[in-house]
Amino acid sequence: MKIARRVLILFVLVWLLPIGLAAVLYQRDGIGAAWASADRSSIGHLPPADQHTGAIVRVFAAPTVRWRGVFAVHSWVVVKPEGAPGYTRYDYTAWGDPIRVNGFVPDGRWFGRAPEVVFAADGAAAAALIPRLQAAVEAYPWRARGDYRVWPGPNSNTFVAALLDAVPEAQAVLPPTAIGKDHPYDGRWLRRTASGTGMRLTLGGYAGITIGWAEGVEINILGGVAGIDVRRPAVKLPGLGRIGVPLA
Repeated sequence: MKIARRVLILFVLVWLLPIGLAAVLYQRDGIGAAWASADRSSIGHLPPADQHTGAIVRVFAAPTVRWRGVFAVHSWVVVKPEGAPGYTRYDYTAWGDPIRVNGFVPDGRWFGRAPEVVFAADGAAAAALIPRLQAAVEAYPWRARGDYRVWPGPNSNTFVAALLDAVPEAQAVLPPTAIGKDHPYDGRWLRRTASGTGMRLTLGGYAGITIGWAEGVEINILGGVAGIDVRRPAVKLPGLGRIGVPLA
C-alpha cells in the first residue's frame, strides 16, 4: 500500500503537476482562440536562400494548435542543398496527403507560436545529411491519407523521428514534448535511439523507456515524457518540456 501511494504521489508531482502548470502558462499567453488566423510568418532565423550558397539543415519544433499546445509540439525539417535557390520544408499533417512539402514558411510560426531550433547543421555537415534525410522522406511508410493519428502516432513527431533515425551521426534529439516521437513507425518495439548512442523500448508509443548518451533517460507514460539529460544538463517534464541547457 505504501509503495502504491508513493508511486501515485510521484505520478502527480512529475506528470500531472507540470502539465497543470503548462496549462496555466498557456492560458496566460492567450494563444489559441484565433488559431486559424494566427501569424505564420518567418521568425527571421534562416538567411535568404538566394544569398546563402551553403547547405543548411534545421529541425524546428513549436507548440501545436489549440489545447494540444499545452503539452505537445509539432516538429518539422528544413533542408537546403548547396547552391539550391530555396529551402524545402517537410511536415507531416492531419489533412490531405500527410507528407506536406513547402506547405508553410520554412522558419515560420506555427499558428502564432514561434518555433525553437532543435537541431542545426550548416555547410559540409549539412550537405552530408541531406541526401539521407530526403531518402527517408521518400521511404516513410505512413504516407497515405488517413495514416496520421494525433496520439500516440504516427504524427508529425513520429515522422521527424524517422528522418533523424536516418542520420544518427547528427545526434539530434526531439524535445520531450514531441509526443509521438516514440511511436514505432517501423514496428520495432526495441531499437537503437536515433542518435545511435542508446536503446529505446516502447509499447506502441503508449509507454516506454529510452536510455542514451544523447537522449539521456526518458520515461514515457501515455506520451508524457519525464527524464534527465546528463550530456546537456536538463530536466525533462511533461508539458513544460526541457528545463536546462538548450538542444541547439
